Amino acid sequence: MDVKGRVALVTGAASGIGKACAIELLNEGAMVSICDINAEEGEKLAETLSTQYGKNRVIFCQCDVTDYSQFEESFHTTASAFGYIDIVVNNAGIMNDRFWELEVDINVNGVIRGTLLAERFMATNRSGQGGTVVNIGSNVSINPYASVPIYSATKAAIVNFTRAFGHQYHVDSTGVKVMALCPSATDSKLLGDVSKQLLWPRYVEAWQRDVASSVPQRAEHVAKALIHILNEGKSGSVWLVEKDQPPREITFPKH
Repeated sequence: MDVKGRVALVTGAASGIGKACAIELLNEGAMVSICDINAEEGEKLAETLSTQYGKNRVIFCQCDVTDYSQFEESFHTTASAFGYIDIVVNNAGIMNDRFWELEVDINVNGVIRGTLLAERFMATNRSGQGGTVVNIGSNVSINPYASVPIYSATKAAIVNFTRAFGHQYHVDSTGVKVMALCPSATDSKLLGDVSKQLLWPRYVEAWQRDVASSVPQRAEHVAKALIHILNEGKSGSVWLVEKDQPPREITFPKH
């Protein structure tokens, strides 16, 4: 998919990886709907980017991905502003095993809601024109961390959901491709005081072991990987992007 002239809706887009993805999509000639729960940051970013890229290319929608009606409203607003939607990036996520029910609701249910809404607005069998969904996983989607078992589970769920929904069976009936991009450690706001994000403070030692060899990459690098897979990726594919290396497709055993 050539990104130029496309309309993209990105969740969690006011900061971190989501913000970098929104900017990279604009650089590539797309129109972008910045969706985020943080209205202050989101509106400020939309204003800045509007000045830079043009008012007709950027909007902001306040969007809590755990609130279906608000999430749905973001899709309606985006489609009304730009006429249609071509790309949905389900990026909103948190890492906090202490608030695991919220973590599951954002990381898993939020991605499911976003994908189902994308199908509703983009599917060819529902008067849409097809499109692409990219779900943002993590390196722990593939190799779980002992220190964050629940976060690891939420990110692993994204991969299987994507592989199943990205199957040709669905693409044939909807015209919507579904892929996953799994970044390893990235400079973003995801990490605060880690001891407060782990299930128990004693897990800090395990966390330090888990991340000992990880080299944080720039959010901009992940955004470039997003463009790469939008251009090259097949539906159902899962891509790992780490240590500022080019994204590589993960291969899974065939049935």
